[in-house]
Amino acid sequence: MSTTERSSVRRRPEQLLLAFFGELVAGRGLGPVPTAVLIDVLGDLGVGQAATRATLQRMAGRGLLEPVRSGRTVSYLLTEESERVLLDARDRVFALDPFAPHGEGWTLVSFSVPEARRDVRHRVRAQLTWAGFGLLRDGLWIAPGEVDVRRTLGPELEVLSADGLELLAFRAVEVEGFSVAGVVTSAWRVGEIRARHEGFQARWAVPGDEPSSPLARVTALVADWLDLLRHAPPLPAEHLGADWPARASVEAFRREHALLVGPAGSALRARLAT
Repeated sequence: MSTTERSSVRRRPEQLLLAFFGELVAGRGLGPVPTAVLIDVLGDLGVGQAATRATLQRMAGRGLLEPVRSGRTVSYLLTEESERVLLDARDRVFALDPFAPHGEGWTLVSFSVPEARRDVRHRVRAQLTWAGFGLLRDGLWIAPGEVDVRRTLGPELEVLSADGLELLAFRAVEVEGFSVAGVVTSAWRVGEIRARHEGFQARWAVPGDEPSSPLARVTALVADWLDLLRHAPPLPAEHLGADWPARASVEAFRREHALLVGPAGSALRARLAT
């Protein structure tokens, strides 16, 4: 990936804000973050002031952020639910090997919702995708290993069920003589996943290629990492080949994060103190 291609990576404002709050605010005991700080961080990443303000307002309207007013200044806190979700996400963000399945066999999920509740269908699909599930057949989702489906769907499972969600979840093992190697290429676009890994590594291989501000740089890093985790599920290594790039991605993330986490935290505390 050339320098031009690396610098042209586009990240959505909401994606960046969630990365910022998840990395630097959630569970840290910090106060509300002034809008001006968020505008500066996203501005270093090419997001205009108007777009940042509009995104903050939308996120507040959806219950992701809580605005706090002091005179003419507006700051933002995570809502209780947003903080819970972001703290849960840290388990995978900082896992020793987030691209390796946990446990043996496979986890299968089938669900249906009334046609009128497409919003429920979208939420369940998004949560299953984040947990590493791929669509094997119409209505049948599969993930390698032992996935905790109840935790995947979170405390809102009962709410989703009340909204018409009908869900079945069960474990499966490979029957001897019937290889499931083809499942990997059927349920996941392996070529695209490889390209995403290689793109992440190329983007973060050159020191200083991203913004020099530690706040902006760690925000971009975590946003890119979350995007990779969302699109590159844990897959069984025996079906991927010795040159599968997942391990190199983990090493690239850890190396860059270790360099940035201290300076970024100090920079944010300094900004909040003033």
